[in-house]
Amino acid sequence: MTKQAAKRPKLKSEKPSQSPLPFATESVLRDLQRAIEGKNFGTVEELNAYLATLSGPGLQEAVEGAAALSPREEAQELAWRSMEAKTAEQARAFAQQALAKDPDCVDALVTMATLDARSAKEAIAALEKAVAAGERSLGVEFFQQNKGHFWGILETRPYMRARMELAALHRGEGHIRKAIAHYEGLLELNPNDNQGVRDELLGCYLAAGELEGARGLLKQYGNDMIMATFAWGRVLERYLSRDLAGARAALQRARKANRFVELYFAAARTLPESLPDTYSLGSEEEAVLCVANLMGAWVKHQDALFWLLDQFYLPASPRKPRRTN
Repeated sequence: MTKQAAKRPKLKSEKPSQSPLPFATESVLRDLQRAIEGKNFGTVEELNAYLATLSGPGLQEAVEGAAALSPREEAQELAWRSMEAKTAEQARAFAQQALAKDPDCVDALVTMATLDARSAKEAIAALEKAVAAGERSLGVEFFQQNKGHFWGILETRPYMRARMELAALHRGEGHIRKAIAHYEGLLELNPNDNQGVRDELLGCYLAAGELEGARGLLKQYGNDMIMATFAWGRVLERYLSRDLAGARAALQRARKANRFVELYFAAARTLPESLPDTYSLGSEEEAVLCVANLMGAWVKHQDALFWLLDQFYLPASPRKPRRTN
């Protein structure tokens, strides 16, 4: 499984983070769209047969014969190159070229924010501009018509990424209500939640004491109870609901979902400097992400945290003395 971990933009002197695979995939998807655009296929079989011809050099040949890119599409191609650049200088050059073609190119705006922001406040301001550019570029009618399946439309992904980063920055700065508003908006646009918004939103709901929101999320994504964040989040939700018996029962289930989480809450292990990009169920990597999502909420409710630590350190039941003759 993959989990996108929101990170604050790096400072001006640092290289941009490297995650080329998602952007390379999006570039290929864009080429596929261009290759089939304007073609009329009578059946799914005809479409699949045509797609089979696009393997190897076939896709490039098809794209060369397709309609020319619009300035906006050219800008996006340059933005992808900026995000795959190996140096800050290369990233800046590609991003600036993209913005010259399309001032509302969201990925290019995010790249510039990553390169230029010297503080979280500056990064938030820059990302707010990027999100506004995405909304302006897509248009009100587009949002109304496509709400509910945004991530499946390639053109929405820069906006979704930028808004996710903005929400994470607000959360990191303690602006929980603003973070919640952005996370909720992202889930409304894409309930399938390809970005993993629900894990971070659950932590925000619990930190803010918004139990109705937390319960609704736990119910909406009930199948996630096998995953660490939701299993351990349920423990806190039950405690804050004054259901100690339910909290103890949820704790037992959470331990089964991921036994490593307890070690981090009890400070027996230290969180790494960076979050893992991938994880498997029950793994220590999943535990790290779970703690990153929920620790702020547990700390916010210190009585709950003390209760949890008491559960970790409960002494063993005393043994009955042996009878001696």
